[in-house]
Amino acid sequence: MALDKKDVAVVRRLAAQVAEIAALPMQEEKRALWRRLNARKPVRPMVMIDQICWNEMNTDGSLTLQCTDPDCRNYEERLRRTLYKWKHFPVDMVVDPFIRVSKAVRNTWYGVQIHEETAVTDPQNAVVGHKYENQFQTEADLEKIRTPQISHDVAETERRLAVAHELFDGLLEIRPVGQEIGMALWDTISMWMGVENALYTIADRPDYIHRLMGRLTDACLGMIDQLDAQGLFCDPQSLIHCTGGYTDELPAPGYKPDAPRAKDIWICGMAQMFSTVSPAMHQEFEMDYISRIAARFGRVYYGCCEPLDTKMAQVRRIPNVRKVSMSPWVDQERGAAAIGADYVFSRKPSPALVATDRFHPDQVRDDLMATRRACEKHGCPLEYILKDISTVRYEPARLTEWARIAMEVAGG
Repeated sequence: MALDKKDVAVVRRLAAQVAEIAALPMQEEKRALWRRLNARKPVRPMVMIDQICWNEMNTDGSLTLQCTDPDCRNYEERLRRTLYKWKHFPVDMVVDPFIRVSKAVRNTWYGVQIHEETAVTDPQNAVVGHKYENQFQTEADLEKIRTPQISHDVAETERRLAVAHELFDGLLEIRPVGQEIGMALWDTISMWMGVENALYTIADRPDYIHRLMGRLTDACLGMIDQLDAQGLFCDPQSLIHCTGGYTDELPAPGYKPDAPRAKDIWICGMAQMFSTVSPAMHQEFEMDYISRIAARFGRVYYGCCEPLDTKMAQVRRIPNVRKVSMSPWVDQERGAAAIGADYVFSRKPSPALVATDRFHPDQVRDDLMATRRACEKHGCPLEYILKDISTVRYEPARLTEWARIAMEVAGG
């Protein structure tokens, strides 16, 4: 089916603007800075802003979609958001001279449907509350977990590529990309059981949880085997979990661009609901399992919101870790001392500082400087990743100001 000419014109106009930005010399300069950081030889701390409350950003109409075709609207949204970030809070983002087109990888996942209730505070915001039904209580329930089945719908991929070529030829390179997965097994379990139920089950029925984790880990490894065998992983990433993924250490020897393997790419892992468990339990019920998955990948970014400042001895046992998340709830001095120069200290400044009734720039600066001092003291490569931004009280300028302060602190 031919695309609407008006839709094509809208997308190509935006793509031309992105292509012009992507051609700036500063893009390669930023890639080089990310490579240095990821090699643990940073020039300076790096800064990113991601997971934005987009429903609060459109104060000037620049994010309003004009296309009618679903494919065109998808690309239009991606391009408009890239241009918005570049204009208002670019920090250390890199604008690449290509457009990614997802291959039609069919993945059945683990065969368990999520049963939940949701609670909404702001109908315009995609962030909602969740109450999950516990679906894992008996031995028979473990049989629900199936090894994902992977297949490639070649015809659909070709259709997607044909659309992309019509929209972007002469402006941006077309890159078909396969699947990117994570190893957040406990995020998955939390949606199958509910966090409270899962934590009580760890304490009351540890053998049951071991059987569940063993079955889920085996299923994940089976999925990796299929993606590897079919060459359906994504290319080496520009971004991995909101941070720059540029590195000279990937892809691995023997890489074939048309058939990326797990060892050519990053994976991110986390166990966010383990914030309150002991280091020993974290090792027993998380690290011992996800280490089998991490060993298959080129590099690992570990952690998210869970505080890991007291668990670096356990994190160090995970193969191929290069970046470690230091959430808003860590003791930064302790975390920096435990990380040293061995990993990137991936600081997650609190998004609450841009969500308060009244914005306080001095608090932002003090928070960022405290991180920098701790990392300089202990020789930690440092990045600031502001994410999980649920609200800025409909004042987008707060992110612009946060970005300005962060780049000053980083020396960028």
